[in-house]
Amino acid sequence: MNRFEGKTVLVTGGSSGIGLATAQAFATEGARVVITGRDAATLAKAGNAIGPHTLTVRNDTSDVAAAKALADTLTAQQIKLDAVFINAGIARFANFAEVQERFWDEMFDINVKGAYFQIQALLPLLNPGASIVLNGSINAHIGMPASSVYAASKAALISLAKTLSGELLPQGIRVNVVSPGPISTPLYGKLGMDTATLEATTAQIQSQVPLGRFGTADELASTILHLSARESAFIVGTEIIVDGGMSQL
Repeated sequence: MNRFEGKTVLVTGGSSGIGLATAQAFATEGARVVITGRDAATLAKAGNAIGPHTLTVRNDTSDVAAAKALADTLTAQQIKLDAVFINAGIARFANFAEVQERFWDEMFDINVKGAYFQIQALLPLLNPGASIVLNGSINAHIGMPASSVYAASKAALISLAKTLSGELLPQGIRVNVVSPGPISTPLYGKLGMDTATLEATTAQIQSQVPLGRFGTADELASTILHLSARESAFIVGTEIIVDGGMSQL
């Protein structure tokens, strides 16, 4: 299929994991792809993997000024967007009694404030009929210990998809959210755990998934592309959970 032939899409946090897999899927279906990330070398490598027409932009999601700078960069290149996947974010876990204000602020600055003001800055660049997909998480639903701040930040994004849908639909812009369960990405290697703890945590999480495995980034990307394509034009303000049944237990 070439559902995105002649379309331009933006994937924030598109240099690895879910973001990279999604950007590659968009490119495979004909889209011109813009990705953002914080590390220049990783961005360059990802751009090469996605394809020759990929635009890479170094950008810090936690910085509100950077949100406008990204929009300015795209405007200068006369880029208009048909789909946006707001994927950039962080996952940190800590027991409730150990959470400090700095921990809270970092999570919400990146996962919520960054997403909110990035969408605001991009509004003038969105074509009629454009689709925005936010990356949520099943952690907003399952009450997992040590996830209170992360889960709250993702719950905020799920709410944002609904409220922005009501506000932006008159402009022809749809907003939805995809909430992944455990997905095999480099994220699990960045949680600050030693190898033994990480392996034990991975096994414990996997045991809660009825399908008996982690999902893949490609499986999640297929849902994101569906929500971004015209075939899903009647899906508005909706959350699709992709978790192998984990949240149904």
